[in-house]
Amino acid sequence: MSGPLNELGARELAAAYREGSLSPVEVTQAVLDHVARWEPHLQATWLLRPESALEQARASEARWRRGEARGPLDGVPTTIKENIATRGDPMPAGTAAVTLQPAAADAPPAARLKEAGAVIFSKTTMPDYGMLSSGLSSFHTLARNPWDLSRTPGGSSAGAGAAAAAGYGPLHIGTDIGGSLRLPAGWCGIFTLKPSLGRIPIDPPYMGRAAGPMTRGVADAALMMRTLAQPDARDSMSLPAQEIDWDAFDAAVDHLRGLRIGLLLDAGCGLAVDPEIRQAVEHAARLFERAGAIVEPMRPFMSQAMLDGMDHFWRMRSLVDMKALRPEQREKVLPYIRAWADSAEGFSGEYVFRAFSQFHATRVAAVAACAKYDFVISPTAPNMPAAAEAPSPTNDPLRPLEHIGFTVPFNMSEQPAASINCGYAKDGLPIGLQIAGQRFDDLGVLKVSRAFELIRGPQRPWPQPPVA
Repeated sequence: MSGPLNELGARELAAAYREGSLSPVEVTQAVLDHVARWEPHLQATWLLRPESALEQARASEARWRRGEARGPLDGVPTTIKENIATRGDPMPAGTAAVTLQPAAADAPPAARLKEAGAVIFSKTTMPDYGMLSSGLSSFHTLARNPWDLSRTPGGSSAGAGAAAAAGYGPLHIGTDIGGSLRLPAGWCGIFTLKPSLGRIPIDPPYMGRAAGPMTRGVADAALMMRTLAQPDARDSMSLPAQEIDWDAFDAAVDHLRGLRIGLLLDAGCGLAVDPEIRQAVEHAARLFERAGAIVEPMRPFMSQAMLDGMDHFWRMRSLVDMKALRPEQREKVLPYIRAWADSAEGFSGEYVFRAFSQFHATRVAAVAACAKYDFVISPTAPNMPAAAEAPSPTNDPLRPLEHIGFTVPFNMSEQPAASINCGYAKDGLPIGLQIAGQRFDDLGVLKVSRAFELIRGPQRPWPQPPVA
């Protein structure tokens, strides 16, 4: 075992804890020390609690010594996105407009991680209401991308993406309703799986909303799925219990032979694909072909009308939420979010109904387009990460979602979709490849992602904190 303790994977840590060569206490302390070096630059955490973390680690150490560990996550340093409730902690949802109140209970992902003995040392930051693909927030300090501090880590799982890339321990969890796991994963060079809707229960549930692991590699994401993918009655869309051998993720390259893979290079809406991103994804497609997969170009199945319809419905939803705020609260919301929501003021009931119908139209189009393929690969995002201070890549509240054309359809179709690093731009920033599978085939997406890790080869060294 080599390298700094904060960079060890969860599986390595569990093996070391089992044999007694490492202690959860020394690993947690190493992670906390590393976080202390990075945090003045990244601002990825909220409710960072070193003493609580060490107390959890000591309890875990005792369990391992007694031979009573709760499983492979016991004693592994972990973060949880701020909008996943943890009992006793307030949940600001990234905005200064919220009245802070302690959560009455752990949301399902947090409950499962605590039951597994994970050392939860911090929550991670997000933008106002999770409605931006950036780390800009009226409540949290601006989060930044560890690969280039002038760039955004993406969002809305902004802090989680930055924390994973910066080596804040191996395990992180975020949420996704249109790309909020995959966009920061792509722009931060990490791995994530947005699972099939209901695979990881979430509270409160909402159309298209999913929680998922954010890790440096596929192996640790699969390990988290063992714990997170358990039914919970609080999620009305939770999938029934299913025996899935998550450890079977570790597919060989031969697994790709004969698979039919669709190559989607045009989302059909939003921003045009950056030439460097297109080149990286085309190279990934060639790697799949060399491994024996059958790769076939796909025509776009999304349209600008679909993207705009979803956007306009979400504007109205947010306008309704804003109107429920007191004037002094509303003034605390980011001006960009207020302008975006206010633009729905003149929408008629018929207009909102037609906008809402685009969610179903997107679902139907995605399912039909993917039906003849085992998997679909595409860019995770069409663009490289924007400036850290920008609320969105366009910086235009009337064109806010032009970057989610590749990601959002798989939220609406309920299909699992991962983001994995597939290369780097000339300036050294990572590029994400999205791998989407058929509905419920979460394990299949993990297997193809693992096989791609093998044919892709090692990634570049992870970024390190600036020297003081």
